[in-house]
Amino acid sequence: MRADRLVSLVLLLRQHGRLSAAALAGRLEVSTRTVLRDIDALSAAGVPVYAERGRHGGFELLPGFRTELTGLNHDEALALLVAGSRRGAQAFGLGPALASAMRKVVDALPESYQATAAGAAQRLLIDPEADVLSRRLVTEEAPDPVVTEIRRAVFAGHKLRIHYAAVDQTPKWRKVDPIGLVTVREQGYLLATRSGADRTYRLSRVLAAEELAEPAQRPERVDLDQAWQERSLQFRTGGDQVTVLVRMNPARREELVGTALAVLAEEAETDGRLRLEVTFQDSRHAEWALWHLGTNAEALTPQWLRDSLRNRAAEIATLYRTSS
Repeated sequence: MRADRLVSLVLLLRQHGRLSAAALAGRLEVSTRTVLRDIDALSAAGVPVYAERGRHGGFELLPGFRTELTGLNHDEALALLVAGSRRGAQAFGLGPALASAMRKVVDALPESYQATAAGAAQRLLIDPEADVLSRRLVTEEAPDPVVTEIRRAVFAGHKLRIHYAAVDQTPKWRKVDPIGLVTVREQGYLLATRSGADRTYRLSRVLAAEELAEPAQRPERVDLDQAWQERSLQFRTGGDQVTVLVRMNPARREELVGTALAVLAEEAETDGRLRLEVTFQDSRHAEWALWHLGTNAEALTPQWLRDSLRNRAAEIATLYRTSS
């Protein structure tokens, strides 16, 4: 909305001083012509913004001008700035809104706190894009217009039509009752019901969405955390999952647990190794996870997995035994 953009423009000038029209356009994600129109609108409304000509020119506010925003103390603003550093908002199409909100948070601080809060926030990093082994997180994003339409239906309590591309299936239109949105490990999900049955849709697989005028059939209140736990349990205990008994080096435990669906049992053996009963999504998932751990993990059961890993190792040994 233009009103929000005008506020953001004023806050940018307050926080950065003189900025060129091109710099403002880039930060606000609009054209330079739009910025010039907004500057004219601010001037007409009595906001003391003026232009400096020349090579290092740009737009600037008169010294001492301050917008009236609700004040925050140092720790409150720091908490919001740190929360704003997370990428979860991107999954719900709220990235631009988050950037605008963070500008307002900084501006709302007393001047004596602004530099220290912003500096402190730079010292904290939450959920970086890669771990210590430089393995980058794989994030699938849905187009903003699609996520915006879904979000609107969720908040309004209206039914929703989505064009959904399930794995290995032709995309189909589905009419659902949206319940809420969840982000897990940088992936966004829509929790909904369809014909009364629970459904979970990955946002990145929604090709198109349409909010309907018809009210959604859903409870007035919902505990999303509980709903997500219940659906996660259904996922882990259904379908083609396989259960594997593993003996392994405890130093590699987190790698196994991180890729498995669930740990059903765990105990330490007398030689220091661990024995775990874990479930995987399917046979291919189980074989990949155990192969990845090499000699640090041994699949005790099922026998077909032991056979598969042995045959795979034999093929590799034969390959490297042959001279090139």
